[in-house]
Amino acid sequence: MGRKASTINLSEDERLYLETQMRARTIQAQTVIRARILLLKAEGISVDHIADKVGMNRKSVMLCINKYLEGGVENALFDAPGRGRNAEITDDEKAWIINIACQKPVNLGYSAEVWTRALLTKHINKFAEEAGHTRLSTISQSKVRTILEEADIKPNKITYYCENRDPDFDQKMHNVLLVYKQLSLQFDEKGQLIPFKEDEQVVHVLSYDEKPGIQAIANTTEDLLPDENHKTVSRDYEYKRLGTISLLAGIDLQTGEAIPLVKDKHSSKEYIEFLKILDSKYPETDRIRLVLDNLKVHSSEETRKYLATKPGRFEFVFTPKHGSWLNLVEGFFSKLTRQMLKGIRVKTKDELVQRIYRYFDEVNEQPVVYHWKYKLEEINSSEEVVVDTLPIQKSS
Repeated sequence: MGRKASTINLSEDERLYLETQMRARTIQAQTVIRARILLLKAEGISVDHIADKVGMNRKSVMLCINKYLEGGVENALFDAPGRGRNAEITDDEKAWIINIACQKPVNLGYSAEVWTRALLTKHINKFAEEAGHTRLSTISQSKVRTILEEADIKPNKITYYCENRDPDFDQKMHNVLLVYKQLSLQFDEKGQLIPFKEDEQVVHVLSYDEKPGIQAIANTTEDLLPDENHKTVSRDYEYKRLGTISLLAGIDLQTGEAIPLVKDKHSSKEYIEFLKILDSKYPETDRIRLVLDNLKVHSSEETRKYLATKPGRFEFVFTPKHGSWLNLVEGFFSKLTRQMLKGIRVKTKDELVQRIYRYFDEVNEQPVVYHWKYKLEEINSSEEVVVDTLPIQKSS
């Protein structure tokens, strides 16, 4: 018995590329033959049989195969410089490919928002000759990928960023950090709050925000608890939606106490209700300073009317637009989500409300004081915090 012929291992991209070359009408005959040689060799056909099939001598077939083994598909299909067609892609051709890749396909008449490698290669093949880059009319997906990787371009991916829409972002951030800096000076080396002096104005500082859209979800069947046969809680995929609730919460940054209000909505009415909770909680002679975002309900006409009845009682330090990360209560909300809301199932919406209040009770048994550290060393604590008391209706 004769020895079994060796094969070459073509990738899926290479195989598709060679088959495309075989079908193309504008490709030179020698390129079609060479593509056929590689495809036949990948099937394990012997060199002599390939030579008979393509009408070439054995030496030419071996040369084509060796060129593939040395440098890949394009090295095998196209002659090197000085011997006819140049297999190298020029910088101008690469720049044209990158320019196409840096455009949205939807702007070039396609339905897609971002490129796939197949769609990008198809577009390049179709319009290369028209653009004066005939060589690129047969470029493969793998070669396009290599060119984009070398340029560090990823047109198939989307990364998100936040546009700075607040011209006073830096100033507002500085003001918030100034609040945190002055707070840090109210604690001693052991982390204990230093009491206010008898003649000193007491200011309670709270970080406040809302967490709307908390879903009350019920199981359709009871969970199965872990046992000898099941390592985890087992839950049926189906569930029922019972509605949503909103959590309004503040963290006292001097004591760590978390103060909740759970309602169906978070309009001006609920916000004012929360302010009333704070008003009844702290001594009448003290001031209450809230760090919060500039949501419309925080400065609405209804809110201003209430604040006008409490002159000098409340002060507000607003975070800049898209600066919610500056608000310490956001860390508390993340903790709440991880520890209590994740995977929660209830039988009624009221049960969800009561369990949230229970969580706050548990947290307040051993309150944690939240401290801000980022960039505090750059802040001069002797500056004066800019506050807004909101007693006057803004002009339209």
